[in-house]
Amino acid sequence: MKTITRSTYLNRMIELNGTPDIKIITGIRRSGKSKLMQEYIAYLKNHFENINIIFIDFMDLDYEEIKEYHALHKYVESHYQEGKSNYLFVDEVQMCPKFELAINSLYAKDKYDIYITGSNAFLLSADLATLFTGRYLEIHVYPFSFKEYCQYFDDVSDKDKLFDEYSINGGLAGSYAYRTEKDRKDYIREVYETIVTRDLVQKYSLPDTFVLQRLSEFLMDNISNLTSPNKVSQLLTANEIPTNHVTISKYIKYLCNAFIFYDIKRYDIRGKKYLESSEKFYLCDTGIRYAILGSRNMDYGRVYENIVCIELLRRGYDVYVGKLYQKEIDFVAQRGSEKIYIQVSDNISVQETFEREYSPLLQIKDAYPKIIIARTKHPKYSYEGIEIYDIADWLLQTKEG
Repeated sequence: MKTITRSTYLNRMIELNGTPDIKIITGIRRSGKSKLMQEYIAYLKNHFENINIIFIDFMDLDYEEIKEYHALHKYVESHYQEGKSNYLFVDEVQMCPKFELAINSLYAKDKYDIYITGSNAFLLSADLATLFTGRYLEIHVYPFSFKEYCQYFDDVSDKDKLFDEYSINGGLAGSYAYRTEKDRKDYIREVYETIVTRDLVQKYSLPDTFVLQRLSEFLMDNISNLTSPNKVSQLLTANEIPTNHVTISKYIKYLCNAFIFYDIKRYDIRGKKYLESSEKFYLCDTGIRYAILGSRNMDYGRVYENIVCIELLRRGYDVYVGKLYQKEIDFVAQRGSEKIYIQVSDNISVQETFEREYSPLLQIKDAYPKIIIARTKHPKYSYEGIEIYDIADWLLQTKEG
């Protein structure tokens, strides 16, 4: 299968080389965590001489005998080499029960540069502080961006064709190996169902997955809509799926913990405060939506909004839904001292639609940039100080762009 260099993540790993923290690579299943680890190991071998790499892949039967934390600890210590920079890489670490005891002990010895990956449902962001007593840094890996999709399919020069495909196929690169749409969808569906019907059930000891599955499909169908556990439980119950807001609230948290969805909270632009009421949920990859729901309710405006949200997160922004009086700004994106107000639309060629998108932005009185991202198929242009981008062009910008 073809591979590409995921420069953003690899450069982040290189930045952290030699730091004392435990480096933890997280992300949804099949997002490329193991490939990233292998790529970084190759980089180290090519650029450094006096190093010792200890690599353990618990998916490989060669390491079956050390799937016990004492044995893991002993194996690593026996492979330590004095006088060299010792790197420890453990892939699928959750397959060793109580792995954190071994990792914390090795960390405390202050002689290893430690990197680990694990299944998203067993190495959750919410659990890391509990698992690791030492300092750790999380490197979160997302499915392929549109820019990476274009790099992968570099034999195709038609940017618009590639974007239309990406909106449907998404960024789970393992699916690209298949030649038919059915096989691609089956691959994506298998990844998704493994997380929902196996990983989360095992992690949280759920009695069944029916409510969880219906909830996930509801959230997929309602990306970019304001959502609350109360509203969802009422709608599911009305459709003969009995549940309550407490269960729904818990299950939403589980789906977000597993990186299937990202919750985006609301921000009152005028009052400069965060709002605790309903929020929006965006799917980690639009390819999953198409594989599970098909083309029903294929609202491209909402699909594009989802793509932009994940791209903003990928670029390191904190993202909020903006509220200004009775109007809504799709995204308020902040990164350090930088702030951007963003509206996303499918087609703004109709004046009424264009006005609906730009009028809330014009009401914002501060000097931070304001942009509209839409399927214009035109070069960037400006209107009343608002920059208007074609979505494919915006997605192909660099991280700093």
